[in-house]
Amino acid sequence: MTKFVKKDQITSSWYEIDAKNAVVGRLATVISKIIRGKNKNTFTPHMDHGDFVVVKNIEQVKFTGKKFHDKKYFKHTGHPGGIKETTPEKLHEKKPGEVLKLAVKRMLPGGVLGRKQLTKLKIYSGNEHPHSSQNPKIIDLEKLNSKNLLRN
Repeated sequence: MTKFVKKDQITSSWYEIDAKNAVVGRLATVISKIIRGKNKNTFTPHMDHGDFVVVKNIEQVKFTGKKFHDKKYFKHTGHPGGIKETTPEKLHEKKPGEVLKLAVKRMLPGGVLGRKQLTKLKIYSGNEHPHSSQNPKIIDLEKLNSKNLLRN
């Protein structure tokens, strides 16, 4: 028999990740698992069990290979001929956190639940952030090579 957790039984915690020299895709997978709540034993696909993630030093994030210059992001304005394209290099110059946010967004479910879970991602340039009063647990990406390190 499957037991479901009710809304009043859900508790959220905070995590802090330093993105210095981190690869965007690998960082996004770790973040999306935490935001969705897949690191918890009580994970249910249709509920928001996720935790908050604070990412700092986003300006020092890296891409593997030639993706930083060659990869293209597309969006459409809705008008005829309104397709716009950009590269991670141009996007990183304008908004440094947008590249990581797009990667995480595409790993979350579409719809209302995914949009709600994406609001739990907080991205900051530099070492300082305004969420230190939440006492976030620090996640060291270099030690994440061993499996189930995020499991409670």
